[in-house]
Amino acid sequence: MPIDETLAQYSDLAFKSAIVVYTLALVLLIRQYAAAQVRKAEGRELVTVGGGAAPGVPGRVEERPVKPWSERLGNMAFAVLVVGVAVHILSIVLRGFATGRFPLGNMYEFVTMACAASVLVGFWLLREQRYRSTWVFLLVPVLILMFLAGTVLYADAAPVVPALRSFWLPLHVTIVSVGSGVFLVSGVASLLFLFRLRQPEGEESTNFLGAIARRLPDARTLDRLAYRTTIVGFPLFGAGVILGAIWAEAAWGRFWGWDPKETCSFIAWVLYAAYLHARATSGWRDTKAAWINIAAFVAMLFNLFIINMVISGLHSYAGLT
Repeated sequence: MPIDETLAQYSDLAFKSAIVVYTLALVLLIRQYAAAQVRKAEGRELVTVGGGAAPGVPGRVEERPVKPWSERLGNMAFAVLVVGVAVHILSIVLRGFATGRFPLGNMYEFVTMACAASVLVGFWLLREQRYRSTWVFLLVPVLILMFLAGTVLYADAAPVVPALRSFWLPLHVTIVSVGSGVFLVSGVASLLFLFRLRQPEGEESTNFLGAIARRLPDARTLDRLAYRTTIVGFPLFGAGVILGAIWAEAAWGRFWGWDPKETCSFIAWVLYAAYLHARATSGWRDTKAAWINIAAFVAMLFNLFIINMVISGLHSYAGLT
């Protein structure tokens, strides 16, 4: 099928627009984060009611609470985020229509899908007010990955190589990319958990890092967030590995061949299994389990970048030249 260059250009434009919108949302969230550090008494304004009262009769005055400036900034940031994720998804859809295939044929498209999954998972799990401050730390890696995808990893819209022309592509790669996006949220939560432990709840600190830590949810809440997201991502990633093995048997005549990408994926899966086990084990459920979770996410990043870009194997379909 010929490539629709017009739709491809619109897809690229939507992708760049998503980066700009996410950056604007990040600026608003940082401003909200900074404003929330200044603890102020709840503002109230006086409102005169009873404007239709007879002349000379004083109006009744009542107090009405005013939303803090930080909360209003947060609401604006969320509205901008909704626009950003809509444009982000639009770029993926347009890429698919432009190429006439499922838009997961190279690293640019994979990272784009994984970042969209991370933001959508953020909307699902970080919708409560107590989690709102963590959005700042989630959008930073998302923007870094999208910048890399749009520059270093970018590939023009084109048909996929013959080896990827299979109905297994949407199943295997979609599940793996969504699972990777979920693990991004989990890894960020574990990093914030370890950072938050350095500033326990209620401890006063005048240093900059202590001030940042106090605006985060408490350590227990961050630990639960990492655990909840890993519980979601672990079976997804495991299903993706299993479907990949089935596809390998259909394409190469064997389920498993210890290809570098297969091996690294298996190591990451084992590390996440170890994290879930450690998280449920007394004596490991605090910092030790969190470090295992971070190690698993590092293995995911190694698998994405080093295995695809440096080490050659049967899965060398990065789309880079």
